[in-house]
Amino acid sequence: MAAERKGMALSGFVVFAGAMLMVIGLVNVFQAFVAWFADDRLAAKPEHFVVVNTTAWGWVLLISGLLLMAVGGGLLAATGWSRIAAIVVVCLHAVSQIASFGAYPVWSLLMIALDVVVLWALTARWSDVRDRLGGVGDAPWSSAQGPQV
Repeated sequence: MAAERKGMALSGFVVFAGAMLMVIGLVNVFQAFVAWFADDRLAAKPEHFVVVNTTAWGWVLLISGLLLMAVGGGLLAATGWSRIAAIVVVCLHAVSQIASFGAYPVWSLLMIALDVVVLWALTARWSDVRDRLGGVGDAPWSSAQGPQV
């Protein structure tokens, strides 16, 4: 009974991660359109960005937003590939926030913090998830030869 509750709580964390990735991705897509079509409405000047061209920054935001939405949808659909893809995409998103840190320091810090929470939700209790996925991510040794991950 307690094991079932742990599984349900873990599933809740993965659903949280998927929903947050969908929201973050949608925000990135919206920011991409602002960078393209209303760059005069940006709160920061291009010299505060690591990326100087706002059109290029719009493309980066659009691509990352679509990737975040795709892996978030994959997590909500409980596909096997989505968890590892989400971890990679969230890490890239956190690193990309450094590019806008000079222009939007509070926003960048909030996004990095949210990315860390999503990463925790995706990686906590990985062994339980690995067992449910049928051995994906198994260590090459058995328990007699070394520690289980």
